[in-house]
Amino acid sequence: MRRSKAKPVEFVLFNVLYEDGSQSSNRKVPALEVSGLEGDEPALAIIEAQDREISEKSGRPRGPIKSIERAER
Repeated sequence: MRRSKAKPVEFVLFNVLYEDGSQSSNRKVPALEVSGLEGDEPALAIIEAQDREISEKSGRPRGPIKSIERAER
């Protein structure tokens, strides 16, 4: 029986810490966006854009992001 090859990882997960002390875990960022020379820097802009979209839909704004770090898998 032939085994299928594993799919490449499509997302990198990040934990987000906000300035007010709240946290958000396992935020998805496309792996291609954080695979370049800039490292994880592009992830911050992507997560901020996700937060704006969530805020628009929920009507509750998120505070400023204090830090992000890759989540362990």
